[in-house]
Amino acid sequence: MHRKLIIHLCIFVAMLCVAALIWNGMGEPKPEPTEAEWELATKEDRIVEDPISGERKIENWKAEGPTQAGKMMVGIVLLVVVASYGGIVFVTYLLPSVVHRFTHMFYGSSEEIETDPMHDARALFAQGDFEGAIAAYRGVAAEQPENRFPWVEMAKIHHDNLENPEASIKTLREALESYEWRMNDAAFFMFRLAELYEEDKQDMVTATGILQQVVDTFPDTRHAANATHRLRELGAL
Repeated sequence: MHRKLIIHLCIFVAMLCVAALIWNGMGEPKPEPTEAEWELATKEDRIVEDPISGERKIENWKAEGPTQAGKMMVGIVLLVVVASYGGIVFVTYLLPSVVHRFTHMFYGSSEEIETDPMHDARALFAQGDFEGAIAAYRGVAAEQPENRFPWVEMAKIHHDNLENPEASIKTLREALESYEWRMNDAAFFMFRLAELYEEDKQDMVTATGILQQVVDTFPDTRHAANATHRLRELGAL
């Protein structure tokens, strides 16, 4: 069982116990005087009678303990607090497990449910563990060499989160050399490299050189046309 789930279940049980103690500790409301109180009030001449209804009361007598309405209100508050916490625990920890079991039963025990190989990397990134996320993405890249996404994410983390353009450039160059990419993927890496050299390194010679390489490598394609257009904007043509 999940460690956090066990902790939250213990907290939930503790809340139930505390709520029960509070409820029982309030005692029962006492709407009427006891016989002993009537006898004492009689001796002290504190009995008054309503001239209209004829109802006898003890002067200045107040019921001890909580009123029925007060005890009910406290009970409602305790119930809402405990039920809300229990609902959060159920939705966060138990519901996914239940859904998983029903899904598993629906598809059959022999069929494996597809998982996202980059889930761990995304989780580490969300936690702020950027180095751990890079390592996880690198593991995915090793298992799926045809997938450019892990390399793109690694370069992005280096650039945007770790503020290390050099590492981002190195990652993209490593990606280009690691696999025989399809034209669209290779062009994407090359355009991104040219952009980094231009904007972060202010190295126009290398940037224009990479753009020219796109033109030479992928002639008569939209990638060559885009690279040519950018070269003209930079004054290299």
